[in-house]
Amino acid sequence: MAEVTLSQRLRPYRVLLASRARAQLQYRASFVTDILGTVGVGLAEFAEVWVIFHNVDVLGGLDFTEALLVFALSNLAFSLADMFVGHLDQLPVYIRAGQVDAFYVRPLPLLAQLMTSDLSLRRIGRLTVAVVALAVALTTADIDWGPSTVALLALTVVSGAAIFSALFTTAGGLQFFLVDGAEFTNAFTYGGSYAAQQSQQVFPGPLRIFWTFVVPTAFVAYVPAVAVLDLPPDPFAPHWLAWCTPLAALLAWAIAGLCWRLGTRHYQGAGG
Repeated sequence: MAEVTLSQRLRPYRVLLASRARAQLQYRASFVTDILGTVGVGLAEFAEVWVIFHNVDVLGGLDFTEALLVFALSNLAFSLADMFVGHLDQLPVYIRAGQVDAFYVRPLPLLAQLMTSDLSLRRIGRLTVAVVALAVALTTADIDWGPSTVALLALTVVSGAAIFSALFTTAGGLQFFLVDGAEFTNAFTYGGSYAAQQSQQVFPGPLRIFWTFVVPTAFVAYVPAVAVLDLPPDPFAPHWLAWCTPLAALLAWAIAGLCWRLGTRHYQGAGG
C-alpha cells in the first residue's frame, strides 16, 4: 500500500477551507458589509487607546506609541486566531444541532474538522486595522533594530496567535461539560484579548499573575513589547521573559489538548 503523503492528508482540509471561502465571496455586498463591520470593531478599540492617551501622556509605564505597539500585537494575534478557530465558541450550537455527531462519523480528527468547518474572512477587517497599527507603531517607536528584534517580533506574532488559538480550543473543550457556558469561557477568550491590549502595570498584582502565568495573555504583546522597546523591566516582565513566549504557547496548547480530550471523551452524543 502506497504511503499517504502529508499533502494528501491535508487535502480534505484545503478543500473545506476553499469551499467556505468561496461561499462567503458569493454574496459580495454582504461580504463587504461584514468586512466594514469588523473594521469598525478594530477602529473602535483603537479609538479607546487614542482617547486615553489624548488625556494622559503615560499610562502603565507606556506612552501612546508604546501602547500602540502592544495594542497592534495583541489585535493581530487575536484576529488571526479568531479567523481560523474563533468559531469554536459556537460549539454549543453544533452540539444541540447534532452537527458534532456528523463530524464523528467522518474519518478525520474532530478538532481539525471543527477548525475547518468555518473560515471567517470577515475578520480580515479587524486584521487590517491591526496590521496598519503595527506598521505605524514600528516606524514611530524608538526601536533598536537588529536580527534579534526581528526574530522576537516574528515569534511574538506566531506565538500570540497560537496562545489565543489554544484559549479558543480550551473553551471549546469545556463546552462538552458546560453546554451553555459560552459566556463563562468568553471571559477568558475575549476577556483575555482585552487584557492583552493593556499595559500589565495597570492591573493589581494578583491579576498580573493571572494574566501572565495562568492565562498567559501578557506574553501575547506586553512582555515582548517591553523587550523590543528596551523599556525599564518590571518584576513581572524582565526582558529575557519575552523569549519564553513560544514556551507559553506550548504550555497553553498542552492544557488545551487535555481539555479537548477530556471533553470529547465525556461527550455522549446529542441524543437525536
